[in-house]
Amino acid sequence: MSAASLRRAARESVSGLPRAFWWLWASTLVNRLGAFVATFMTLYLTLDRGYSASFAGLVVALHGLGGVVSSLVAGVMTDRLGRRPTLLAAQASTAFSVALLGFMEHPAAIAAVALLVGMTSNASRPAVAAMMADIVRPEDRVRAFALNYWAINLGFAVSAAAAGLIAEYSYLAGFLGEAALTLACAVLVYVKLPESRPQQDGPGTAGGAGSGGDAERTGLGTVLRDGRFMGVVGLSFLISLIFTQGSVGLPVAMGAAGFSPGDYGLVIAVNGLLIVVLQIPVTRFIEHRDPQKLLVVSALLAGYGFALTAFAGPLWAWALTVCVWTLAEIVNSPTQMSLVVRLSPVHGRGRYQGVYSMSWAVAALVAPLMAGFVIDRFGAVWLWGATGVLGTVAAVGYWLLMRGLPQAGGAPEPAASGGPAAAGSAEPVKTEPVKTAPEKAAPERAEPLAAG
Repeated sequence: MSAASLRRAARESVSGLPRAFWWLWASTLVNRLGAFVATFMTLYLTLDRGYSASFAGLVVALHGLGGVVSSLVAGVMTDRLGRRPTLLAAQASTAFSVALLGFMEHPAAIAAVALLVGMTSNASRPAVAAMMADIVRPEDRVRAFALNYWAINLGFAVSAAAAGLIAEYSYLAGFLGEAALTLACAVLVYVKLPESRPQQDGPGTAGGAGSGGDAERTGLGTVLRDGRFMGVVGLSFLISLIFTQGSVGLPVAMGAAGFSPGDYGLVIAVNGLLIVVLQIPVTRFIEHRDPQKLLVVSALLAGYGFALTAFAGPLWAWALTVCVWTLAEIVNSPTQMSLVVRLSPVHGRGRYQGVYSMSWAVAALVAPLMAGFVIDRFGAVWLWGATGVLGTVAAVGYWLLMRGLPQAGGAPEPAASGGPAAAGSAEPVKTEPVKTAPEKAAPERAEPLAAG
């Protein structure tokens, strides 16, 4: 491919998205550049503080539990208070709690603040996803979520390398650095992003599930009674159990096979590198293809990509299995996020995104227990076989769940916050006027962000 063709492809990948989206994208990137706690929590507790591996596991589990709790609370806040204030509160409180964690000495205090960090750091995800859905046109959402996911992985790849060097100098510097970058995100959100929450009209408003008349009735009970959506949440949980084994089961299995931590670092680096290199071109290829087929294929690739690990011998073979399930990750993430938005009523997007985010948080709790139990009792081969079974079940589930689901963009959708409405949209949904510093936001087209 010529240089001109590459430039044209790059322009087409990023064109047509509103300016607000890119501010949201920038805040995601900055936030992930400071991802120190989640990456080095275990090493900090065992090497720097001298605690046992079991205590470190407890603290990490509490961090995950905080994410489970905050997913639901933040989803409700996103719908009731708005996307912008929820993002601001989540990121500002994350900055405070991360900085506080660096100064904790007593084990009970460390555990309590780790729970707080887990709650605050996950609270922005429903708001980011809801804002992105508000701002981006339905036909552009797969691409927008993919670009956001690309920013997450690019930021993580850079932060992992930088944080390793920082940790050798001072873990406290890492905590304070993450706090500073997260606070910068909060400022960016406050100054640059207008509110995108659709304004709720009176009970007489027409417009179906997304109308203001249904807004007050879209509670958590509504979400939990939505059979098709909860099916997606359940399948997301299965997929999350599979992908989480890359950071849970894989290092244990490689260590048992005689490989060093450095070997594992090289193998898992393939995951981040491939996402950074392939996310955008692969998304261009899949953007307008059948999401049912994409989710079925990605589930099979994920399950059997990990299952192939049972046959890995030399280091390059382990890296090859990572290539297989990374491709599944690249396809699954934006496609599934777009599906979640399609199934969510406009005024209930925060709650729906909160319940969806909870599936990943619960998987982060269950996956380590699952890996430890299976490896200790039966061996790593059985763990990899289980991932193949989970991938098959998820693939069948996606095929059944999406039968008869209308294609994306087939139904009109209300506009939000000055963002682009779907073609043929009905009467626009009014949005709330929100002031940015120091004056009212200009009537620009807004855009979404990703899960940060």
